[in-house]
Amino acid sequence: MATAKESRVLPEIDMAHLPQHIAIIMDGNGRWAKRRGLPRTAGHISGTKTFRTIAKYCQSIGIRYLTVYAFSTENWKRPQEEVDTIMRLLGEKLEELIASMVEDKVRVKFFGDVSVLSPRLRALIDRTAELSRSIVDGCQVNICVNYGGRAEIVRAAQRWAEMVKSGTENELDEAGFGALLYSADIPDPDLLIRPGGEQRLSNFLPWQTAYTELYFTDVLWPDFDRSELHRAIAAYQQRNRRYGGL
Repeated sequence: MATAKESRVLPEIDMAHLPQHIAIIMDGNGRWAKRRGLPRTAGHISGTKTFRTIAKYCQSIGIRYLTVYAFSTENWKRPQEEVDTIMRLLGEKLEELIASMVEDKVRVKFFGDVSVLSPRLRALIDRTAELSRSIVDGCQVNICVNYGGRAEIVRAAQRWAEMVKSGTENELDEAGFGALLYSADIPDPDLLIRPGGEQRLSNFLPWQTAYTELYFTDVLWPDFDRSELHRAIAAYQQRNRRYGGL
């Protein structure tokens, strides 16, 4: 339920025609902290609270898929303290998800090479996968960790080459290639939201976003609330999605 503050500013949206799949680049945590004279890690802590709020709200209004960019293949270049904080927060949030995902009817899937993560994180990821198999309806949250779009495409090409070499496949089309991506069996995003003021994809879902509607906002991720999500959906509902046609 929206707060009194949000109720005054929520734009009108057609709840009967919501995007099926929303993707979000959760950007601006570090700048949010810097503007407040805080360490960058404080921004990530605040950003995880925003993720929880937005994920629960998407589930409550009927968004079927939410995909978030949590940690890219390039993010390992950041200061070790920041990387350690992000990984610790990921573990804490996974524990919270595990405790409530069945009751909340939220499935969780991970995109990216999780083999390099700590044994504890891999065990938590395995647990979310196990619980997700028992959840039939509800929202699916896809968390991109150690994810890079180009790396995903290369991985899919390597898998296809192995299949050809083994004699199990010999022709390639878009559907067959898409089935080898992390997002297999998941519809492409209808709407991609990037808070934080930057206007680029940053190696996020390049294959899947070929016809996705893009929405950019200067609002930093820790300040992104339900009213901002409504603004993005309202803008999306004004678009005419022609997919190359008229």
